[in-house]
Amino acid sequence: MKLITAIIKPFKLDDVRDALHEINIHGMTVTEVKGFGRQKGHTEMYRGAEYVVDFLPKLKIEIAVAQDAVESASEAIINAAQTGKIGDGKIFITNIEETIRIRTGETGPEAL
Repeated sequence: MKLITAIIKPFKLDDVRDALHEINIHGMTVTEVKGFGRQKGHTEMYRGAEYVVDFLPKLKIEIAVAQDAVESASEAIINAAQTGKIGDGKIFITNIEETIRIRTGETGPEAL
């Protein structure tokens, strides 16, 4: 089992959710986050004063998948979230040692 963590632009959430739904991945956790990478924020004007926005709004999506679904899930996220511009985001894939469904007590891949 793997945990896919994707950091994406907020307006791409519906596209990513639809792309994952098409490959039968239905569960995800979404968190509003702020951060920056190479783009290092930007400047904005407010009432005539210029100020720097260091941390840009992003969404963090977490998806637990079976090993055989990792490649198709990450490809779906890339295809749906990609704009070709700086700040499109990142995908991190990590191992999950154990999964337990609280309601039934199922463990392992059956709990996904």
